[in-house]
Amino acid sequence: MKFVLYANTDWYLYNFRLSTALELMAHGHEVVMLSPPGEFGGRFAGHGLRWITLDMDRASLNPMRELLTVHRLARVLKAERPDVLHNFTVKCAVYGAMAARMARTPVVINAVAGMGYVFTSDRALARALRPVVKLLMRGTLGGRRSRLILQNPDDAEAFVSSRMVPLEQIRVIRSSGVNISRFTPVERPAGRPPLRVVLAARLLWEKGIGEYVEAARLLKQEGRSIDFRIAGTPDPGNPRSVGHEQVEAWVREGCVTWLGHVDDMPALLRSVDVMALPSYYREGVPKSLIEGAACGLALVTTNMAGCREVVGTHGVDGLHVEPRSAHSLADALRQLDDDRALLARLGDCAREKALAEFDERSVIARTIAVYDELLLDRSVGSAAGRPPSAPVDYCDQRAPS
Repeated sequence: MKFVLYANTDWYLYNFRLSTALELMAHGHEVVMLSPPGEFGGRFAGHGLRWITLDMDRASLNPMRELLTVHRLARVLKAERPDVLHNFTVKCAVYGAMAARMARTPVVINAVAGMGYVFTSDRALARALRPVVKLLMRGTLGGRRSRLILQNPDDAEAFVSSRMVPLEQIRVIRSSGVNISRFTPVERPAGRPPLRVVLAARLLWEKGIGEYVEAARLLKQEGRSIDFRIAGTPDPGNPRSVGHEQVEAWVREGCVTWLGHVDDMPALLRSVDVMALPSYYREGVPKSLIEGAACGLALVTTNMAGCREVVGTHGVDGLHVEPRSAHSLADALRQLDDDRALLARLGDCAREKALAEFDERSVIARTIAVYDELLLDRSVGSAAGRPPSAPVDYCDQRAPS
């Protein structure tokens, strides 16, 4: 069978969906990666994957330009004739579903990891776009031969209560998974060396970047020698991106070390003690948190949708902090700096949870199970080593309360 995986950046496909593509390819299926041009796309060839580029302006609001994008996508699908189109992110899900109808693509899977800028921001533009996006979702994502994959029950409840997609067509698969053999803990230094903290994310204000920097200021003013690092780059396609100049100003101030994009995340995570993500963004399940968990880091995040899937109980598998509160974040990091036994205990629990709940092999198997629901005459699962008679895994779905 032939699969097309479509996302709004090649970076997303390479970092979040490469393992799924390789698993499908290893069992005889053809996989095509589809995204706008970018610096990561060239890496697919090294894995034996074909990559097609499709121009797409993530920030565009021009109706004619957007319709042209949908028509170009439909032409690609007509030429490729995939059995399954798997779309990632809100915009790609809507456009992919529309183009798939035009191209008569048999099966469409839409994956939305978090609700994104339109649903999370209080800015006037986001509020104005919200009803339009809801209308588009309602009209495109509920096809009979489609499924919507979400990463947490909060998002499932939002889709159902807004009548965008029927509950029976939603599947919840927590996270995109983590390679637990690649992301592993290391022996931490004995004694009380300076605490090392990292925030790894796209540099969006709603990820809590400003609060993280302010917490660093507060703790450095106390005379604490905590090492604060930021891994990630600005996202010019998002209206709420932090600018390069702002991050460089923080570096000059001495608040943080900015690492930019990091290719070797396991090496970075093995060099720190804490993963902090004080996000008030509408996350799916943040990749940085599950990678930090797999490496046995103490996790500090908010009790917000998506983040609470990784840190479920304050003081057990991590620490919760108040959204938009630098003081709350500083309090949590001060506690970990003072209590190294708690630091180690939280890290051990995070690793155990990653092994039990976020292993990418389980995520891939559950994704393939969703494919099999709609490929009634052919089982992808049997080709990938899962018996074709295995019952459908409804992927941790629970009905909204």
